[in-house]
Amino acid sequence: MDRDGSVIQEAIRSLLSAMANAALYSMGHPQVVRLAESAYKGISAALGVSPQISLTVIENELIINGEPPAFSLALNRFAEVLTSRGIGHVKFMEGLGREEISALIAGLAGQRDGGVTLISGEHIRLGQVELRDGEENNGESSAASGGDIDLRKMPAEELTRFTEIYEALKRRQKMKIAGIVDIVSGFIAAFRREGEARLVTATMRSDEEYTFTHSANVCILNLAQAMSLGIEGQMLHDIGIAAMLHDIGKLFVPEEILIKKDKLTPREFEIMKEHPVRGARHLLETPGVPRLAVVTAYEHHMKYDLSGYPDVPAGWRPNLCSQITMISDFFDAMRTQRPHRDPVDLRTIVSQIMDLSGSNFHPVLARNFLTILKRMVDSRRS
Repeated sequence: MDRDGSVIQEAIRSLLSAMANAALYSMGHPQVVRLAESAYKGISAALGVSPQISLTVIENELIINGEPPAFSLALNRFAEVLTSRGIGHVKFMEGLGREEISALIAGLAGQRDGGVTLISGEHIRLGQVELRDGEENNGESSAASGGDIDLRKMPAEELTRFTEIYEALKRRQKMKIAGIVDIVSGFIAAFRREGEARLVTATMRSDEEYTFTHSANVCILNLAQAMSLGIEGQMLHDIGIAAMLHDIGKLFVPEEILIKKDKLTPREFEIMKEHPVRGARHLLETPGVPRLAVVTAYEHHMKYDLSGYPDVPAGWRPNLCSQITMISDFFDAMRTQRPHRDPVDLRTIVSQIMDLSGSNFHPVLARNFLTILKRMVDSRRS
């Protein structure tokens, strides 16, 4: 884990200890004051590097800035406390004050005297991990100036950009990550304007350019999942970029294997299975590519129970973005015409996702995706 992650974890431990002491004594107790000050300094130090810190509870597991940390009893206990207070998401933002940290500690410790309640403040936002209609901006600005995209024109405009980027890669030229950033920024702007249901419904279209359509659809579905979990800011952009680039390794797979209509031979399948490693290696060598995109390219076929590929040591924990991408990738691949099979109907795909929950897919993320899917279907009927 990097130093910033360690600082955040230590600050959370101080928060937890301060809450425990505040529950026994009072906010004025020297031990509580010392621990609250330690938590404040730790979170402030982390905010000095990143403008916000996002804590999300998924199935009693604490996700820090979109990534699951190494196992820790303290972090698990903090996740339990948040859940018991009906909180699924906490966001700390630049400008955080000592008084706001003290109020959070008092509220979490259950000290209601003096009018102390658990509510969002100017620099601490509290909420549930729940689906939203995608219309809120929450004051966030895009990480790049991709500009708004007219939803009706989106496929043609983005296809042109994406095709240019991929054609350059096929000629072994360096990838221009700025073009991918612009595409993702445009999708996020469209989400803000059009709303989740309408934009996700747009992914139901078919297109002859499978490489672009699949990458764009996985991006849109990733953004829908991430936003429903309360993820915003740069992390949201990185999740979208990771989706657009998750299959980049297939550029290094012979085309006759990619378009083969018959079942792949064992040797051909072994070559196909190399694409996550080759894609991750290529992205690792490309300047400006977010680390999250490298990790996701490597892990997106790994499966929740690690039964996929590439092989990794026991105990490996796929990144949250990789697990989101696994679901988006599966859904879009199943409903698309492929050389070896026809599209699968929506009811069957839903049934398969339910059956694969807990093995191929994280059960909570799978449930969340199916809820988004239901919203999409309901939107089409209305």
